[in-house]
Amino acid sequence: MNLWGMLWLGLATVIFLLAATVAKYWAIAPHVGKILLALVLYSLGNLIMLRLVRDFGMASAFSLSAVIQLVAVNLIALVYFGERLGPVQGAGVVLAVVAVGMITLGPAAGGR
Repeated sequence: MNLWGMLWLGLATVIFLLAATVAKYWAIAPHVGKILLALVLYSLGNLIMLRLVRDFGMASAFSLSAVIQLVAVNLIALVYFGERLGPVQGAGVVLAVVAVGMITLGPAAGGR
């Protein structure tokens, strides 16, 4: 993935994080405006992801996006919203990051 691809991925990630934050605020205090904003943000993020899929392939674009969002959303949930993960949930997050890393880096490590 080149510099422009990383910038697009960063933009999509920021948009998805904003959407997730708005969705959490909607869960706390439902309001139609919050859900509409979340839907618009998620739609915009997915439109950017479509470009990344076209330019860099489905496996690379979605794997990188998934691991970045997994870590970032958990940080927001834990730090900003004060949520807590139990030991099994924390281990699941770590294993998910390792799994996506293996999927993303696997072809390079295997010589392909």
